[in-house]
Amino acid sequence: MALLQSWRWYGPNDPVSLQDIKQAGAEGIVTALHHIPHGEVWPLEEIKERKEIIEAAGLRWVVVESVPVHEEIKTRGKDCEYYIENYRQTLRHLSTCGIRLVCYNFMPVLDWTRTRLDYELTNGAKALLFDWVDLAVFDLFLLKREDAGKDYAEMIVQQARERFGRLAKEEKRNLEENILMGVPTEKGVSIEQLTKSIETYREIGNAGLRSNLLYFLGSVKEVCEQLNMRMAIHPDDPPYPILGLPRVVSSEADLLAIIDSVDHAFNGICFCTGSLGAGRHVDVMETLRSVGHRVYFAHLRNVLKDESGSFYESDHLAGDVDMYGVMQELIRISRSGDFPVPFRPDHGHQMLDDLDKVTNPGYSAIGRLKGLAELRGLKLAIERAKEL
Repeated sequence: MALLQSWRWYGPNDPVSLQDIKQAGAEGIVTALHHIPHGEVWPLEEIKERKEIIEAAGLRWVVVESVPVHEEIKTRGKDCEYYIENYRQTLRHLSTCGIRLVCYNFMPVLDWTRTRLDYELTNGAKALLFDWVDLAVFDLFLLKREDAGKDYAEMIVQQARERFGRLAKEEKRNLEENILMGVPTEKGVSIEQLTKSIETYREIGNAGLRSNLLYFLGSVKEVCEQLNMRMAIHPDDPPYPILGLPRVVSSEADLLAIIDSVDHAFNGICFCTGSLGAGRHVDVMETLRSVGHRVYFAHLRNVLKDESGSFYESDHLAGDVDMYGVMQELIRISRSGDFPVPFRPDHGHQMLDDLDKVTNPGYSAIGRLKGLAELRGLKLAIERAKEL
């Protein structure tokens, strides 16, 4: 099977249209019903309607990204079973419509964390940035988390103290908004609400969160196997503890533990090179070879890290991740499997005309078009080389 070129689309309100996506060279669409509140069952008719819109544009819906896992499931709260049954029902409805690959994550509270959404590169394009000093500024002086200083190197704490003293009120508000943007909620979240969630997860810890993830997978196993559904878990972004929150999908060992603990074909991986590549403790190529038999979906982006571990999202083919090696391995995985593995250009720089537009962070059109073009060219070159 060949790799399937896909593109994330946020639905009819996305400033990037399906026509734009088709012109970019994508074959499949990765989307979700983002307007449905987390935890509610996705109505069958709405799934059908979204699928019809996509197919009318000459594309196909190949991955659901994502059916959000409600916080009650992650914390195994009193309403956990209610939300698990809703999740199972949504899987049934998706299967009825012929959509059988679901990407999801099990990150507590924050789906992703960046400290700047408009980091200007030397060529004038803008990228997403994660800076440890900025995070410490937020954690120590805005969130004011108890004992937060213990989680940072002394040099980072000192730099954060100095940087906070120089920040204007507007800059502090921007930093807070950037970090809280990673909270996947239909409404805004306050510092007080975030503090309460952090305290809940402090008591759960890594062992508890891992146990809750395995419980969730065990709870959807029967439905997935009956319907021939595949679940693909996304790594933590970035792959290390943030704001004292536990992380259980941050390393090769974590990914192996997840697929080995629930060792059934439905239980797979969304291999995100950008998330894993942001971790200095992760060998991306070694990890891909270890878990490749369960890689059902791939996010391809690159990062450049500095000595402190801060990083920005670089060009797709220019960063710390060996994208050539990754593409080679993904081609091998897809050819040896029973279905084409979808990949998408994950994020892209805001550039050219998109600099003057309002777009979802990381999801402007032209930067991703550039990324997809580079990845398609890399894929074709590798495939042709193997034919010689």
